[in-house]
Amino acid sequence: MSGTLFEEQFEVKDTSKNFDKVTRLHCRLAEEAYELALDLDVNTDLYPLEIAERFTLVLVSTLATDGSADLGTFDQSGEPSMLDQYEYAMYGKIYKWKQEHGKAPIEIHVSFGGLLMRLKGEAMHLQKLSLDSRIYLLMRKINKEL
Repeated sequence: MSGTLFEEQFEVKDTSKNFDKVTRLHCRLAEEAYELALDLDVNTDLYPLEIAERFTLVLVSTLATDGSADLGTFDQSGEPSMLDQYEYAMYGKIYKWKQEHGKAPIEIHVSFGGLLMRLKGEAMHLQKLSLDSRIYLLMRKINKEL
């Protein structure tokens, strides 16, 4: 998938709830191969997640399965898309990209129409994400029984 900017598995470590239908998830990597922190607002009426649940999170620049560029409009053709493989999706913009100095972790902030995401980790894992990019966030839960 040439449109994939980031893909990783996370585990919910803590949650906080400031609004009735929105929960902020505080997550770390499921396998902890390297340091990466994720704070993500999720509409829990649509997609509830509990502490210790694991999920795959993918950030892509297009929903086309072949990675072709997005046209900027909703595709109503019924053709297969990346959405078919995931349970929850949001569309947003990277509005803040911060690195204190050359070796420091990168901190990326994304707004999905008011639901926010902060991703903080090593530059080598986040290098495909750039300021002002429009991205899709795709999620699906990981079945522990596998």
